[in-house]
Amino acid sequence: MKAVVLHVVNEPVVVEEVELEDVQEDEVRVKMAASGVCHSDYSVMDGTIPKNYPIVLGHEGAGVVEAVGSQVTTVQLGDHVVLAFIPQCGKCYYCTIGEPNLCETSAQTGASMLPNGNRPFRLNGEPIYQMTGLGTMSEAAVVHETSVIPIDPELPLDKAALVGCGVMTGVGAVINTARVQAGSSVAVFGAGGVGLNVIQGAAVSGANQIIAVDVNPVKLEFAQQFGATHVVNASDADPVTSIRELTGGRGADYTFEAIGNATVIRQAYDSARRGGTVTVIGLAPPGMDVAIPAAAIPRDEKKLLGSFYGSARQRVDMPKMFDMYRTGKLKLDELITQTYPIEDAQQALDDLAAGKNARGVLMF
Repeated sequence: MKAVVLHVVNEPVVVEEVELEDVQEDEVRVKMAASGVCHSDYSVMDGTIPKNYPIVLGHEGAGVVEAVGSQVTTVQLGDHVVLAFIPQCGKCYYCTIGEPNLCETSAQTGASMLPNGNRPFRLNGEPIYQMTGLGTMSEAAVVHETSVIPIDPELPLDKAALVGCGVMTGVGAVINTARVQAGSSVAVFGAGGVGLNVIQGAAVSGANQIIAVDVNPVKLEFAQQFGATHVVNASDADPVTSIRELTGGRGADYTFEAIGNATVIRQAYDSARRGGTVTVIGLAPPGMDVAIPAAAIPRDEKKLLGSFYGSARQRVDMPKMFDMYRTGKLKLDELITQTYPIEDAQQALDDLAAGKNARGVLMF
């Protein structure tokens, strides 16, 4: 079977033949239908998110179950599923207190293995790594049962794949982490795949003013399609000044950073009003720090939050996303602006870096 393999940081990916081990007792084999092309995949390529190599890329996917281990109980052959890049074991401290997006088994998937430590992908007979324990940029993948969420078979799998990362991360940051209130003002730094979902999450939540900030005019056009009421091109204007001007001089009630850049995180902080909420979603490179004036922390009472995977309860919140899609409240079809065969994976990643798509998707 074919898979998208990265051998060395800052080198092109290679589409090559790999093998898969048979499923172990707690594993599921999924025939992949679609894999979203996310900026986190590119961050693994350029070393912003360090991983072990060689590695099968992809962490946003959906498909059909074609084999299950003897102890698997939550899915069966033929089920349509979306894959969660944070497993949910249901037993660790974080799962039992209702914060499964921080599940302790993610330490293994962060190391690009399954939660049980297995590496089912083989290249020339040797085990290789799979991004977040998934490796969705492949014609099939063996994953752990705790990473598999069954869905309605009537849902289109290419749209369902997007909920596995970009949609859940962006919309969840609005609804679960920041808890944006109706009638409020929101500023979103970064209008890529996650940022667009922050924007539409703010629209769903009833925000009155949604300000999108980016340096790419194409992305700002996408932002308006997903609910932005105002756009700021940060290459032409200071975003902090612009956001304050648009919000009566106070700053936005809620700001979101969806890039992973210390300078932009500080801009998001400075753009929030006193008592406002700042939510950081983007993953910055290791060693990058953010400086905030110490006196401003008590004086301004701003709330600085982190949001990982949209603070999601995967098996509760993903079905909610699909319900919102069915009722027309959430746009999934419009997110996919280009599809690619697996052979064009490098082109899809190049187009992502160039900001050409709202979301590109590999189709199998």
